[in-house]
Parts: sequence; structure tokens; C-alpha cells
Amino acid sequence: MRRRRPKTHVEFCRPPRHYADMVDADAFMAIADANRRHILEELRRGPKCVGELANGLSVSRPAVSQHLKVLLDTGLVSARAEGTKRIYALSNGGFLKLNLWLDQFWEN
Repeated sequence: MRRRRPKTHVEFCRPPRHYADMVDADAFMAIADANRRHILEELRRGPKCVGELANGLSVSRPAVSQHLKVLLDTGLVSARAEGTKRIYALSNGGFLKLNLWLDQFWEN
């Protein structure tokens, strides 16, 4: 008989699966990070490449790229190729899902 491993702290913190039907829970995890929020604020001012985004942060360019990957995967950011650079911009669709989910708490 196989022994079950004890649940880790991370497993206890995960939201139940039914929340995924309301809104992508990963989007909340993505915006919980201060560096990602800073990136989103910078992109609110207009599209930018990784180098421009890295200038305002105390992390490396590869770290900024990793943060952008999380934001891309959650649909909060989009990217397009421009020569050898990738230009990142906010994606309204990702924020619309968050907004619709949050709005239900303000209707009453």
C-alpha cells in the first residue's frame, strides 16, 4: 500500500477547482507579485520591450521575461514581434474577466 504524502502549505493555499469557472485563478496569483504589478503599470502607459520594462525594476532582464511569461499565460498581456524585439502590451480581455468577476461583489 502506498503512503500518501502530506499536503504542503502550497496545496492548502490553492483555491478549489470551481473558482476556475468564475475567473482564471492564475490571474490573481499573477497580480499578487509586486514586480508584475509594476510591469502592468508600465504597460498601462504604452507598449514596451523587455529592456524598457527592466529599466524600472531591480531584477534582471531574464527575470522580467519570466514575469512577462506569467502575465502572457494568464492573458493579461499580449506580445507581438517587431524585428528582433518582442513588444508587450496590456490585453483588455484578461482584465475584462477579472473585472466581471470582481463586479459581482459591488452590485449589492
